Amino acid sequence: MNSGRWILLPRALLKPQQLPCPDPGLPGGEAYLPKMAKLYFYYSAMNAGKTTTLLQSSYNYRERGMNTLVLKPCIDDRHGARIHSRIGLEMAAENFTPEQNLLELADSRVAEQLLHCVLVDEAQFLTQAQVFQLSEVVDQRKIPVLAYGLRTDFQGELFEGSRHLLAWADELCEIKTICHCGSKATMVVRLDEQGNPARAGAQVQIGGNDSYVSMCRRHFKESLYGE
Repeated sequence: MNSGRWILLPRALLKPQQLPCPDPGLPGGEAYLPKMAKLYFYYSAMNAGKTTTLLQSSYNYRERGMNTLVLKPCIDDRHGARIHSRIGLEMAAENFTPEQNLLELADSRVAEQLLHCVLVDEAQFLTQAQVFQLSEVVDQRKIPVLAYGLRTDFQGELFEGSRHLLAWADELCEIKTICHCGSKATMVVRLDEQGNPARAGAQVQIGGNDSYVSMCRRHFKESLYGE
């Protein structure tokens, strides 16, 4: 049976890791699986609404009776085991460490109930191995993965997770925001305690509007390298 983006398969044709548990109670012992799962990377500069978009996507799945797994790197400890957007929306999430195997984590959830989508916040903090594991969630488990994150750091360099998502994702989607000049913002500038652009430091420093501002490439270069 074929309906939209989901296909209805007999349980006998499913691999063990694809079988829903508990049984969804569909007629004839059948189970729903996505017709074609993909790995998506939604990227942007700061304050473009990535987390808000993630929360809306998860809500859309759950509103239709589907189950999502929402993941968040533990390096971002500002809200504990929750994802919080700038406009006040929030949702419980599962924290993961850089050493954690995300394929195994997804499999552990599939063992409990049918999983329809995995969503990852702050995906720039993924390791290369974890991006590969998420691609296995898509390719081997046929579960779509939606990853949301920054493309570059405050020095214009790619994060590890973003670099490999840009290389391996099936779909690349830019979420746009604007610079103070009105042009599209594509870069991120880090501010020091005095509010001046920082030109050196560790790549990872968790912060919000008080620490980072999005700019177009021209103003980013002026801030980082001077006139």
